[in-house]
Amino acid sequence: MNNFQQILQMGQQVQARISQLQTELGQKTVTCSSGGGMVTVTADGRGKLRSIKIDPTVVQAEDVEMLEDLVIAAVNEAQNRAQQMYDDEMRKVSGGLQLPFPIPGL
Repeated sequence: MNNFQQILQMGQQVQARISQLQTELGQKTVTCSSGGGMVTVTADGRGKLRSIKIDPTVVQAEDVEMLEDLVIAAVNEAQNRAQQMYDDEMRKVSGGLQLPFPIPGL
């Protein structure tokens, strides 16, 4: 019975650490750009977009399609890096075990 209590206690500790980790990741950011810095996107460690900066020189009527592509590229890269940051932190918490905790919304 003592082993069961230890397992339960360990599970509660891991759950508390995961909750703390998710809070911490919400405060960390990754910043990515595309088009040589013409579009820059910042996302938090959970993948939520925080800002998009667009160089004013790319906002011309004939450049709208290119701008749309640059925004998509920068957002995708920011989300990929946020996912990698999340995965790295989860590996630290889980001791390398693969846990089923995907980032909500990704």
